[in-house]
Amino acid sequence: MNPIIEIKNIGKKYKITHNRGGYVHLRDVILNISKRPFNYFKGKVKSAIGIDQKEDFWALKNLNFNINKGEVIGIIGRNGAGKSTLLKILSQITSPTEGEIIMRGSVGSLLEVGTGFHPELTGRENIFLNGAILGMSKKEIISKFDKIIEFAGIQKFMDTPVKYYSSGMYVRLAFSVAAHMEPDILIVDEVLAVGDTEFQEKCLGKMEQITQSAGRTILFVSHNMGAVRRLCQKTILLEDGKIKMIGDTDNVINEYLRPSSGISTHRIWDGTRKAPGNDIVKLREVFVHDADNNKIKNTNEFDITKKIAVTMKYEVLQNDHVFIGAADVFNERGEHVFSSHDVVSPTRNDPKSIGMYYSTMYIPENFLAEGTMTVAVAALHQAPIKVHFYESNCVSFTVIDRINGSSARGEYSGTFPGIVRPKLEWKEGKINK
Repeated sequence: MNPIIEIKNIGKKYKITHNRGGYVHLRDVILNISKRPFNYFKGKVKSAIGIDQKEDFWALKNLNFNINKGEVIGIIGRNGAGKSTLLKILSQITSPTEGEIIMRGSVGSLLEVGTGFHPELTGRENIFLNGAILGMSKKEIISKFDKIIEFAGIQKFMDTPVKYYSSGMYVRLAFSVAAHMEPDILIVDEVLAVGDTEFQEKCLGKMEQITQSAGRTILFVSHNMGAVRRLCQKTILLEDGKIKMIGDTDNVINEYLRPSSGISTHRIWDGTRKAPGNDIVKLREVFVHDADNNKIKNTNEFDITKKIAVTMKYEVLQNDHVFIGAADVFNERGEHVFSSHDVVSPTRNDPKSIGMYYSTMYIPENFLAEGTMTVAVAALHQAPIKVHFYESNCVSFTVIDRINGSSARGEYSGTFPGIVRPKLEWKEGKINK
């Protein structure tokens, strides 16, 4: 049987313009035009005066793989690895520069909040619009309508234009439509992260159901390694627009989370890398260190009995904005160990003026279990919730537990399970009869 998706030597190229200078005097423009009139008349004045240069950037290069019907394939990689570009090509939003794609079936995609929705139409009208795009008859859409709105849980707002929906409501309805319209291939990007935890769990359960009962194919991009492990039998690891590894999900995720995969205890955004953030705040640096602010050199290992700190430095670009630092920590299996928001520092609710700031999270000694941890950092406005930046898999460190009696392990040398390993208070005594 032929694969439902065949990817043959796919590549996607973009043109990048680099500004090499700022203000140029008129006399310099006139002088350069007089020297190179042909370039001027061809409309290339900027190139003639040396303001900018263009170069080719390959977002994807030489991708080759097949996907069989009924497979659930995870696609992982760091930001900028090419994941979203690949999904946009498969969703026919953009075309590849080179190569060939063969898709044998209808495609439903959920790539960005509001993708495929017309903002002026109501939720009800958008359901019918999406169904028609997927080639369904009005009768078929009506038969699934009640299930769609029940799953989305936004019955009260079905006759409200979706331009008034929150991002969470958008995602609820968009996923429900994509899942219930029964395309042969369902493509889901990290957009599910916008939804609340309960709805994310509901979506994962639905995706498991439709692959097991209907045999449909799913391509799933996520930074939540626990969700990828749970849902996907096979996973593709992208790095710099190329396939670094493809195979069993556990093996691929372990490769991705290894420090050698590019995740270290220190990460910095300088002028050559686009910093996460917006016009209010941008992330500049994240590093892991000990309680005395010493960065651990030549290793990423931290003793389980010592306090571990994660510091992020960020630049505030506009005056008087209030937001707090936040972090998520995941273990090497992709399990979400914990989340932490700054709810204790005395200045957390103070408006921030323009300048550089830091925010440090301290992880207590005898808290994490052994293993490699990866950290995602964020800046959040709490009321209403707004995420200024969220940088996943930002830094990584390894917790080691030596057998010396000072941790919860004590002198026990065998496998010690669990996500955390707290050294708790215990009491014992003899009961006198």
